[in-house]
Amino acid sequence: MSESSQRVVPVVIRGQRYPIRSDLDERYVAELAAYVDKKVQQAEEKTPTSDWVRIAVLAALSIADEFFRAREGERVWPEAVAERAAEIERLIDEALARH
Repeated sequence: MSESSQRVVPVVIRGQRYPIRSDLDERYVAELAAYVDKKVQQAEEKTPTSDWVRIAVLAALSIADEFFRAREGERVWPEAVAERAAEIERLIDEALARH
């Protein structure tokens, strides 16, 4: 990603404006910022503090947790499908053997 292909996308998170330098689509960057804003708001509501660093860290941990769970789900999914397919195949073989 070259600096010349990047543009500045202004986003607002919890009322604070941030210029984000990116070559990603502006709408996508805005969607990411809206998601982060939502997570920061949720952390604010659950944490009785005005320490913005603490709130930002809690929001980041929440996002990381979602990412790790999704990544783990991707690993489990193919194995679960393969196991279920093998079970269905076994059941079909049994049913065919009876007839």
